[in-house]
Amino acid sequence: MSVELNANNSVSMDVETILAVKSANLAKSQTELEGQQALALIASTSVDNVSLPAVGNTGQNINIKV
Repeated sequence: MSVELNANNSVSMDVETILAVKSANLAKSQTELEGQQALALIASTSVDNVSLPAVGNTGQNINIKV
């Protein structure tokens, strides 16, 4: 049995369909994992860690080297 690319027989169409479904499932799984990671990152932040305001000239000057 041989499978040809871009052939019009049922075997190649089945293989193409299976690969398309597999790709869609992998993309869905990846998207779900990224969403879970984003939610975990958001949940790990704490509102209690409020920064204190700058005193004097602290943070007013930014040195940039080109």
